[in-house]
Amino acid sequence: MSREQHFIDRLAAIARHSAARGLQDDVAVLPMGARDLVLTHDMIVEGVHFLSGDPPGDVAWKLVAVNLSDLAAKGATPVGLLVGYPLAPDPAWDMAFADGLAEAVGAFNVPLLGGDTVAVPAGAARQLGATAAGTVAPGGAPARAGARNGDLLWLTGMVGAAGLGLDLARRGAAEPAAWLAAYRRPQPRLAEGRALAPRVHAMADVSDGLLIDARRMGLASGLAVELALDAVPLPPGVARTPAAALAAATAGDDYELIAAAPPGLTLSQADCAQVTAVGRFRAGSGLTLTWAGAPLPPPERLGFEHDAPP
Repeated sequence: MSREQHFIDRLAAIARHSAARGLQDDVAVLPMGARDLVLTHDMIVEGVHFLSGDPPGDVAWKLVAVNLSDLAAKGATPVGLLVGYPLAPDPAWDMAFADGLAEAVGAFNVPLLGGDTVAVPAGAARQLGATAAGTVAPGGAPARAGARNGDLLWLTGMVGAAGLGLDLARRGAAEPAAWLAAYRRPQPRLAEGRALAPRVHAMADVSDGLLIDARRMGLASGLAVELALDAVPLPPGVARTPAAALAAATAGDDYELIAAAPPGLTLSQADCAQVTAVGRFRAGSGLTLTWAGAPLPPPERLGFEHDAPP
């Protein structure tokens, strides 16, 4: 077990309110009468979630997007954002971040409502946080823990482009531009989340990697997950090999959605251009992989975890 999960387990004993969902979700869901209030808080850290050389406007976009992705995974409509910002000795970076923040909240139509600023020492890694709030119909936010035996595992879009984009950024390369954009300017699947939420039993976003997030859904639901790796959509131009698919499914930073729902799930193209069945939930526990129907050994690392043991 990683230090992160060990700490979350400790906090779960404190977070006893039903809205906390036992800390098995990435959000809290608080009933408020006519609508449920969905709350999430995500942080991004320089050197962990973004590179020192990433444009500050893109860092602002990513901070907003990763928080809205948690709302998307509950089918929520964003209603506001609070931002925590570290003032380092670089006013130009601050202003460029603010410009990017303005662009992001405008693009996603979510108002900035406030937050906090603090001073940090010169040379300290930037640590940025945001709290996003959204609303959903009462009881309409699917939990990570709702999958049922026999449900299929559905995935929006594709995975792997952000991981490839991170590699480009590390090398100072700019092409393919779509890969770099997937890493620096992810797109939370808000419309897809709203379309899926009434039709699925469980839903979560793919932030740490398809394999690890699918396993978390199975664990929370008390079920095993069998994932058909050859069915997972990959970025155009990526070879369809087990090695390439494993790299894509463990890279993380995709911010697509995964959902548990019976066979036959259909959505209009206006709601969701692509949703693919990539696995199945069964009685039991753990994650198994197949390629063209044959068993495939899972990798030691299923995705990103803070302070995971080597």
